[in-house]
Amino acid sequence: MSENWRKAGWAGAAIGVIAAGAAAGVAVERITVGRGIRRKARLALDAAGDYGSLRGTEGICRAEDGTELYYEVDEVEEAAAGGAKRRLRRKGAAPATVVFCHGYCLSQDSWHFQRAALRGVVRSVHWDQRSHGRSARGLAQADGEPVTIDQLGRDLKAVIDAAAPEGPLVLVGHSMGGMTVMALAEQFPELVRDRVLGVALVGTSSGRLDEVTYGLPSIGQGAVRRLLPGVLKALGSQVELVEKGRRATADLFAGMIKLYSFGSGDVDPGVARFAERLIEATPIDVVAEFYPAFQTHDKRAALQRFAGLPVTVVAGDRDMIIPPGHSVAIKEELPAAELVVLEETGHLMMLERPEIVTELLTGLLARAGAVPAPTNVGAHGRRTAGSAAQPGR
Repeated sequence: MSENWRKAGWAGAAIGVIAAGAAAGVAVERITVGRGIRRKARLALDAAGDYGSLRGTEGICRAEDGTELYYEVDEVEEAAAGGAKRRLRRKGAAPATVVFCHGYCLSQDSWHFQRAALRGVVRSVHWDQRSHGRSARGLAQADGEPVTIDQLGRDLKAVIDAAAPEGPLVLVGHSMGGMTVMALAEQFPELVRDRVLGVALVGTSSGRLDEVTYGLPSIGQGAVRRLLPGVLKALGSQVELVEKGRRATADLFAGMIKLYSFGSGDVDPGVARFAERLIEATPIDVVAEFYPAFQTHDKRAALQRFAGLPVTVVAGDRDMIIPPGHSVAIKEELPAAELVVLEETGHLMMLERPEIVTELLTGLLARAGAVPAPTNVGAHGRRTAGSAAQPGR
C-alpha cells in the first residue's frame, strides 16, 4: 500500500511541476488584473476574431455503430483572381477532394486558417470525429465498447463514402487525425491504391506513444503513465463536478493549454483563446474515453500503404504532446517523404504557424497534381517571428 501511495505521490509531484509552470504566469496576471477584467478580455477576444466561423455545406453520415458523424464540404468554384477567372478542374474530371482530420480534444475548426486559405482552390471536406465537435457521442462507447484508432479509421471511411464517393483524394491529419488516416490505410488499402494522391501527417505518430514524457522530469514519468488512465476514468465518472472545477480554475486551465499547445511566446492572444475554446469544449468523459486508445496505437506497418505517394510530414520542435522524434520515425518508414520541423513551435502548429503549414499543404497538393503549380492561396494567417522551418534530415 505504501508503495502505491509513493508512486501516486511521484505522479502528483510531476504533474505539479507542469501546473506550476502555467500557474506562475497566471499568478502574476492575477496580481495586476482583476477576475472581471480577465473575463471581459476573454469575451472581447472571442468577439474580435473570426476563428472557427467558417461553414460549408452540411452533411451527416452514420458510422458502423450508428453514431452520427457531422461533416461540411467546401466546393470548388470559379474564383476571380486579378480580374481573371481560374478553373482548377480539367473538363470532365472529378475534382480532387482534400479531407481534413482533426486531433484529440479539437474539432474541424482547428483547420480554420488552412480552410480559409484554400477555399475556392480545392474541394475540401472537414469533419468532426465521434464525440467531438458537432458529431454525436459514440454509441458504441455508450454500450461500453472502448474507443479504438481502428474504429476512427472506419469512421473516416464512412465520411469519405458520403462526402467524396468518387474522385481523387488528399488526406490531411493532425495528431489523432493522422492516426485516423493511418488506420484507414491499414483497413482499406484498395482505397489508398485507387484514389489517394497524397498525404499530410501533421504533429502525429505511428506508435510508441506510451513512451511520451509530456515534458515531465524523469522522476514520476512511469507512475504518471500508469496512473493517468485510471485518474481520467475516475474524473470521467464525475462529469458535472469536474466541469465546474474546470470553469472555476479557468485561468490555470488556459495556462496549461498554452503551455502544451504552443512553442513560442508570441502567439496571438486571439489564437490562444481560440485553442482554449476548442479544448475546453471537449467533455472530461470524452477525454477519458479516448486516452487509452493512444497507448496501444501502432500503425508503423500501415505507413507502407503510402509508399510511392507524395507525403509531407510536419513536426514542431517544441511539441510536448507528440515530440518531433515521432515524425522522424515516420520519415524513416517512408524515406521519400518530405519532413519539415518547425522551430519554436508546439503541438497546434496549424494555428501557431498557419501560413507555413498552409504553404506546405499547397506544395503537397501541387506535387500530388490536385492543383496546378504554382498556385496562389488566400493569405489568411501570417508568419510570425521565430517560425523558420527546417527540412528533416
